[in-house]
Amino acid sequence: MANTTSAKKATRRTARQTDVNRSRRSRMRTCVRKVEEAIAAGNAKAAAEALSEAEPVIVRAAQRGIIHKNTAARKVSRLTLRVRALAK
Repeated sequence: MANTTSAKKATRRTARQTDVNRSRRSRMRTCVRKVEEAIAAGNAKAAAEALSEAEPVIVRAAQRGIIHKNTAARKVSRLTLRVRALAK
C-alpha cells in the first residue's frame, strides 16, 4: 500500500494507464483476428481490407509502447505475406 501522497497518485495513474493499454491491446488483437479469420475463410478481398485496417492499429500500439516495435513489424510482415499468398 502506498504511503506518500505522490505514491498514491502514481498508483491511480498506473491504474488508469493500465485500463487504456488493455483497451488498445484488445483492439489490436481484434484487428489481427479479423485478418486471420478472413485468411482462413479464403476471402482475399476481405483479408486485404482487414489488413489495411489492422496495420495502423498495430503500428500505433508499438508507438504507444503496448508492444515492441519489432514485434509490430513482425506481425505486419507475416500477415502481409499471408494475405499476398492468398491473392495468388
